[in-house]
Amino acid sequence: MDLVPALEEPLEQPLKAVLGPATAKVMAEHLGLHSVGDLLHHYPRRYEERGQLTHLADLPMDEHVTVVAQVADARLHTFASAKAPRGKGQRLEVTITDGSGRLQLVFFGNGVHKPHKELLPGTRALFAGKVSLFNRRLQLAHPAYELLRGAGDESAETVETWAGALIPLYPATAKLESWKIGKAIQTVLPSAQEAIDPLPESLREGRGLVPLPEALLKIHRPHTKADIADAHARLKWDEAFVLQVALARRRHADAQLPAVPRKPAPDGLLTAFDDRLPFTLTEGQRKVSKEIFDDLATAHPMHRLLQGEVGSGKTLVALRAMLAVVDAGGQAAMLAPTEVLAQQHHRSIVEMMGELAEGGMLGGSEHATKVVLLTGSMGTAARRQAMLDLVTGEAGIVIGTHALIEDKVQFHDLGLVVVDEQHRFGVEQRDALRGKGKQPPHLLVMTATPIPRTVAMTVFGDLETSVLDQLPAGRSPIASHVVPAADKPHFLARAWERVREEVENGHQAYVVCPRIGDEEDDPRKSAKKKSPEDEAEKRPPLAVLDVADQLTKGPLHGLRVEVLHGRMHPDDKDAVMRRFAAGETHVLVATTVIEVGVNVPNATAMVVMDADRFGVSQLHQLRGRVGRGSAPGLCLLVSEMPEASPARQRLNAVASTLDGFELSRIDLEQRREGDVLGQAQSGARTSLRVLAVIEDEEIIAQARQEATAVVEADPELTALPGLRTALEALLDEEREQYLEKG
Repeated sequence: MDLVPALEEPLEQPLKAVLGPATAKVMAEHLGLHSVGDLLHHYPRRYEERGQLTHLADLPMDEHVTVVAQVADARLHTFASAKAPRGKGQRLEVTITDGSGRLQLVFFGNGVHKPHKELLPGTRALFAGKVSLFNRRLQLAHPAYELLRGAGDESAETVETWAGALIPLYPATAKLESWKIGKAIQTVLPSAQEAIDPLPESLREGRGLVPLPEALLKIHRPHTKADIADAHARLKWDEAFVLQVALARRRHADAQLPAVPRKPAPDGLLTAFDDRLPFTLTEGQRKVSKEIFDDLATAHPMHRLLQGEVGSGKTLVALRAMLAVVDAGGQAAMLAPTEVLAQQHHRSIVEMMGELAEGGMLGGSEHATKVVLLTGSMGTAARRQAMLDLVTGEAGIVIGTHALIEDKVQFHDLGLVVVDEQHRFGVEQRDALRGKGKQPPHLLVMTATPIPRTVAMTVFGDLETSVLDQLPAGRSPIASHVVPAADKPHFLARAWERVREEVENGHQAYVVCPRIGDEEDDPRKSAKKKSPEDEAEKRPPLAVLDVADQLTKGPLHGLRVEVLHGRMHPDDKDAVMRRFAAGETHVLVATTVIEVGVNVPNATAMVVMDADRFGVSQLHQLRGRVGRGSAPGLCLLVSEMPEASPARQRLNAVASTLDGFELSRIDLEQRREGDVLGQAQSGARTSLRVLAVIEDEEIIAQARQEATAVVEADPELTALPGLRTALEALLDEEREQYLEKG
């Protein structure tokens, strides 16, 4: 998918040539800015208005801040010290105010002379430094500052820099204050006139957007709030549109690839399977299955994302797609992220298929095929047999981990790849599996983490999306409650009583912990992983091994308690899961290894310890392990965090709704967008600076439509050299791989 050569971009000039090597080095090291274009796209975080000063009353501790304030008082103190025993030590204390509060500035030693002359009462300035506490008062020690002088001041540079009615404040670091960045931007701002506009003129005019050079000028030197709004509106469109064009070109290229159409035989394996199902499919399952079957019947590879609520029956939909492909003479592979999950899928698929999974065996049905498991820890003989079954075509379905991707694994005719929990796989891994077909196989990606529509359009924009949002009949509701262990310890005691009651009623329970427990042997490991919550509580997160031990000796004494975590030998993990699935174990104490795909309908209760250490979507996933049978589910979220903390508010949100899409929205609103985009797709880094994935849903949807139309009319973008330039800048090596490999 080579692009026609793009226009030479004048903004590619290195900063070294414009700002000098020293400044350029700091910009590169601390902000990752290398070219004039990088600097022009380093937008202000916010703007200070003349006369409307930052509230000093709201300053955050230990953060690097920039404030605009007026000097109220300045005093020079002389004192004796070890360095100046004759009372020649000097300390300058300056009090600044903004009407909402006061703040102390302190300068010591040789650093007092300049501020002593400049920071006179009545002087207004920008101050930047790290907020600390001294004698129970907030202070900035040795802050950097920039005087704000009136228009009568003849200093041309200062008048030029601060002439605008709004002062831009840039994302800064301790090494680079906001106004130093501002001055550097003033130096390169004339180059903005040469910026090549990526938006087609018709689109820009049709939507009333200002040209790119004007947007860059207005965002860095606004005279009014309307200037900032114009600039934001325009720059959001750039980000949304260029990304959507990249994805639209990917979809267009995929649509040109050949694939073998796979139509199920009229009375074959799929029909036999449907006939033996003990229940009817939900309306949603039928609708999504039709979308998938329509895709499979075409001569181009399917690229579909299947989103499903926890417990909505995605595995069943995927299995029916696999059976359709086997019916049509092909093979299907399901890629799972962990051995526990691969074994679980294999077990449940074989159970669902019954004699239809006994191809080539006595008692197997005439339509039967063979379903094999392939994981890294299998014995040599079993592994060799599985690989033989695949290369001969004896096995129609294989379920496995990344062991499926190895060069040695060959297929007879791979027709469909199903990727479970897609965000856990790197792009190269998916691509390697897709490369094993004679022609590109169809691809179905499943995720149980509901993704807001805009993230789906932004991150998975090269996939068509199907959503399963109905729960199958007979599924029970899950009651969720927050257990405030710090405020009300007796609530935790009651939680263990509830677990006991569930076991006495013939059911089972999970206890989930954030950590395994034996990593404490290495102090370096435990020191590295401290979250703000750890610091707040001065204790490490609770561990599976410790909790299991305490429960066995204490509140769950007499019950059969087992542990499950990622460091166990695969055979041991499988044995533990088998015993739990068979009902031999009452309580399973585990890490998040049980987060997806584990299906034990008899498990009705879950206690999540240190629940505030998990993300919203992860808690929703975990909770989906209970309430999978006819008995109602119970999920107890245990937290030591205080009631007013954001962590507790997150838990309250999870307890208050079972709607995963609503929770994914809350999750996204509470986290930085970059985190979400980065985690949602391995290999996709966010290039979003002003586009907000939730707030700008409409822009993203419109940009997708516009991009699709542009690419259909001109796939190589021959008539849009400016857009090609922007696209090349976006497709750095990593993202290009992600887009190329879909």
